[in-house]
Amino acid sequence: MAATTAPTPVPTELTRPGIGWFLHDGIVVAKRNLIQALRVPESIFFSLVQPVIFVFMFAYVFGGAIPIPGDAAADAYRQYLIPGIFGQTVAFAAAASTVGLADDLHKGIVDRFRSLPMAASAVLFGRTAADALQQIAVLVVLSITGFIVGWRIENGLWNAALAYLLLLLFAYTVAWVGAWVGLHMPNPQTASTAGLIWLFPLTFLSNAFVPLAGMPPVVQTIAEWNPVSSLVLACRELFGNPTGLVPQLESAAWPMQNPVAYTLISCTVVIAVFSVLAVRKYRATS
Repeated sequence: MAATTAPTPVPTELTRPGIGWFLHDGIVVAKRNLIQALRVPESIFFSLVQPVIFVFMFAYVFGGAIPIPGDAAADAYRQYLIPGIFGQTVAFAAAASTVGLADDLHKGIVDRFRSLPMAASAVLFGRTAADALQQIAVLVVLSITGFIVGWRIENGLWNAALAYLLLLLFAYTVAWVGAWVGLHMPNPQTASTAGLIWLFPLTFLSNAFVPLAGMPPVVQTIAEWNPVSSLVLACRELFGNPTGLVPQLESAAWPMQNPVAYTLISCTVVIAVFSVLAVRKYRATS
């Protein structure tokens, strides 16, 4: 009697290594989100115009009334302001993730993704990466606007490049928070409010627009440990701009002494926590 042999299994796409699958799917989703954004030029236009308005408003309306400790130059506030606008702008990348995911849930796009052999984490990675990458265009426009109002990079191109990379990392970080919030929203209208309501205290309770020395003690302590403050201070130091800190008023808080390290630690912790929470919520969403 002839012995029968088991058929040789045919390799399929589903046998791809996990990391390869994750990266491939994430890149596909990121590309889809970027193409979708390009097809709505009005959205791109207003996302670029809003921070430019902030620059001109603070530089020319409020700037003359806000002295910068340790720097009495006429353009000190404008030099101080632009990194703060950078920090506020990348923080608002979270709102795009919130509304984008809520819109995909509302339209059933997420259900289509869930029906495909795609890693859940890759879908969210693609969304957050695309929202962070869109900030590159915003930062370019803001940098040009900053040069128009008198802002300059004074500490070399290498340090400036590090500052921009730090800003993009922060944009990617808060995008995960926005993704988690967006997955809890019943519709895009609610998401548009929920995506912004926590960002205003996050950005305004910081050193983005005013020096910490003039704040009440309790507010100053909150601002010192706010990751936006460390991000903005790190960028000011890397760009070579006024920091608003002088020896006799300098904060003893560790984040203000080590802004780059605190920003990196904050980003790592937030991504580690909210990526897990967002993926868990994505898998549980019906």
